Amino acid sequence: MTVSYLGESVDSSAADAAIKDFFSERRAEAESLGEDLAAVTAELESFVLRGGKRMRPAFAWLGWIGAGGDQDDPVATAVLKACAGLELLHASALLHDDIIDASDTRRGRPAAHVVLARMHRARHFSGSADAFGAGTAVLLGDLAQTWADVMLRTSGLPSDAQARVGPVWSAVRSEVLYGQLLDLINQASGDESVAAAQRVIAYKTASYTVERPLQFGAAMAGADAALTAAYRSFGSDIGIAFQLRDDLLGAFGDPAVTGKPSGDDLREGKRTVLIATALRLADEREPDAARFIRSKIGHDLSNEELTTVRKILVDVGAVDEIERQIAHRTDAALAVLEASTAAAPAKDRLATMAIRATQRAR
Repeated sequence: MTVSYLGESVDSSAADAAIKDFFSERRAEAESLGEDLAAVTAELESFVLRGGKRMRPAFAWLGWIGAGGDQDDPVATAVLKACAGLELLHASALLHDDIIDASDTRRGRPAAHVVLARMHRARHFSGSADAFGAGTAVLLGDLAQTWADVMLRTSGLPSDAQARVGPVWSAVRSEVLYGQLLDLINQASGDESVAAAQRVIAYKTASYTVERPLQFGAAMAGADAALTAAYRSFGSDIGIAFQLRDDLLGAFGDPAVTGKPSGDDLREGKRTVLIATALRLADEREPDAARFIRSKIGHDLSNEELTTVRKILVDVGAVDEIERQIAHRTDAALAVLEASTAAAPAKDRLATMAIRATQRAR
């Protein structure tokens, strides 16, 4: 496998090559268990490879480069494979998230549970097609997480590097699940506080999107405590800003660009920082608007109702507040990065990725 640089455009080809190689190694095992199981695992492969930004492998790779890793070193192939394993962990979270949120699409295409329900109907299986689709997608998510472990373990990393990344890998696996659990609890309990919403994104997004991948790369390179701390500070702020941007896109984004129905977060009753901020501000300034939001989120909003909620989010100042938070966190992260001892090429690319992650349209 040729190692190509995960550069400032977050080029996904290197990570994709590693993932394709890994799935090729697993294919015979699945096929030996029957054509139907092979078809199901093929959907996992398709799901992983048909879209996505490969942000997590890119941050991990640049964390390694910034901590002294050399892309021309023979160990770089193993490092890249280990970094690519983060994409399987991400796929696991997305597969489960789409079921929990009852989302029918992902990246502009049918979600995995929808595809698998269609497979059930096409094969004339017995029972509920929708139940089969959901249950099979849950298990595919579990398999993706297991295979992420396998990808790391078989990456070829030296034993000392494996030992250093072990605690980071355990932490990121746990934290993304903590975040998902907190999200469900907040939604079910009706917790409207900004603090609760921020706690969700700290675990559900910031940790496993930027902070832990950077630490993962640093651990592989044997980085010192100061650089690791700088990476974690940078990663936390950029990860939170990334999710705040995602909250705005969830409420205002163009489905043709985002690949997800616009307003889904509002219809699902997601307790995002945007909604929590809007309710706090509306309670202070426009109580009628606050009551309207509470009566509508979590329901199948009409286009007119969705337009009204969006207008309230703007009028009470919630959108401006979120934009200020994104800008503040991005500026703080870039300052920490600049002051760090990370290698200059990695600094430049991490800064570019940070800006793109927090100012993106999808």
